[in-house]
Amino acid sequence: MNSDQYKTITALSEDEFVISRSRFISFAVPVSSEAEIDAYLDEYRKRYNDSRHVCYAYVLGNKYELYRANDDGEPSGSAGRPILGQIRSLELTNVLVMVVRYFGGIKLGTGGLVSAYQEGARNALENAKIVTKTIGQPVSFTFDYPATNDVNHVINDFNAEKVSENYGVNCEMTLSVRENDYAGLLARLEKVDTLFITDKIDL
Repeated sequence: MNSDQYKTITALSEDEFVISRSRFISFAVPVSSEAEIDAYLDEYRKRYNDSRHVCYAYVLGNKYELYRANDDGEPSGSAGRPILGQIRSLELTNVLVMVVRYFGGIKLGTGGLVSAYQEGARNALENAKIVTKTIGQPVSFTFDYPATNDVNHVINDFNAEKVSENYGVNCEMTLSVRENDYAGLLARLEKVDTLFITDKIDL
């Protein structure tokens, strides 16, 4: 996978199974922020407030930079880390996985818990639709109308996406381009006569 791409899931998926009378219900949810994660955790803890544990893990960010695992009262390392491991094994980000456990009266032991939480996370993620997304970077600029053909040539060469455009005496346009192509696109645009870049980022 290219450095300006990442994998995630498109919608909520879930799974349920029983091991030694303990019932495990798992959910994989696409997320984009820690605030959204907190909202989901609050919702599912209320929905399953009669359960023994709601363990979870998540990975956030296009560069997979934010992550957390939580055992929610299970023995240390027996729940959150196995869930996180399943997310990482599929190289996913912007994903929250929660596994609800209803205790069935038979202790599973640390090894049994690790296996159960791994299975719950894996099953929920296997039931999800996984997609590869490209990291797009925006650039906005103005130009005179006669430069339109030159601008379109640059757009086509870099397969950039038009986010917005407004044609008048002073034409305005915003593009989204792959992060790996961003510097090259800027260099080409700067060579177009009458074009002035109004908003760009420093990578």
